[in-house]
Order: sequence, then structure tokens, then C-alpha cells
Amino acid sequence: MKKVVFSSLLIVGLTFFQSCKEEEKKETADAKTAECTSDSSKNDDGFDMYEMSEMAALMEQMYVDNQRLKERILKGDTIGRFPQHFMRIHEAVLTDETDKDQFFNEQAKKFIEAQELIYNDPENAKEHFNNGIDACIKCHEVKCGGPIPKIKKLYIK
Repeated sequence: MKKVVFSSLLIVGLTFFQSCKEEEKKETADAKTAECTSDSSKNDDGFDMYEMSEMAALMEQMYVDNQRLKERILKGDTIGRFPQHFMRIHEAVLTDETDKDQFFNEQAKKFIEAQELIYNDPENAKEHFNNGIDACIKCHEVKCGGPIPKIKKLYIK
């Protein structure tokens, strides 16, 4: 009988301590969540909104267009026509306008020239395509390195 009572008390005690531990974990997690969501940079709705610059949006679109172009080149499909919205690279507003300097303009020009050559000289599309990707990377090595790993995936091997 003593064993049964002792065992029962032991089980109740362990259950009590386990539930206390779970409650402690929950309180710690709640405190961490509150700490993360109480960022003073939030707007009135409590959300931290990121607005992409015109240039960032254009570059995202150019990336998608180049993914599609890469697939067409690899399949030997017709190349199509040069996307005129690429020309906005010269006028789109950058996240940091001080980045739009002579170096940026030179790299943008090289990128556009390489891209146009893909459409004007489809026999050498792979070479021209990779030259365009080179121009992207050379600029991003100096201006904004974050997208470089993503851009490198565009190379045609």
C-alpha cells in the first residue's frame, strides 16, 4: 500500500513539475515574441513595410526575363525581341540615388549592349547572355553585393 501511495505521489509530483516547466517555456516564448514584435520602426498597423525602389523592381523583372531567356537559349528556341523595359535601367530610381554614378552608368551600358546583342546575334546568344550577367555581377560587386549568388545562377554553362 505504501508503494502505491508513494508511486501516486511521485507521478503527481512529476506531472506538476512538468506542467510548471511547460508554463515557464510558454512564458519565455511569449516574452520573446513580444520583444520581437514591439519594434519601434513599425507603422501604425504594426507592420514594418518594405517598399522596393523602381530599380530594385526593374532588376527583379530583368532577372525573371533572363531566366526565361536562358531557358529559350538552352532549348534552342527563337530568342524573340529585346525587352524595351530594360532601357529603364538608365532612369529608374535607385534605393540609394548616390549609387547612380559613372561606374553604374558604364555597367548599365555594358549590360544593355550585351542584352541587345543576344537578340541581334542569336548565333552567339550564350556568349552575349553571359557577358550581360558579367556586367550585372561587376556592378553588384561594387554597389550592392547581396544579389550576386542569385545572379550567378543565371550563367549558361
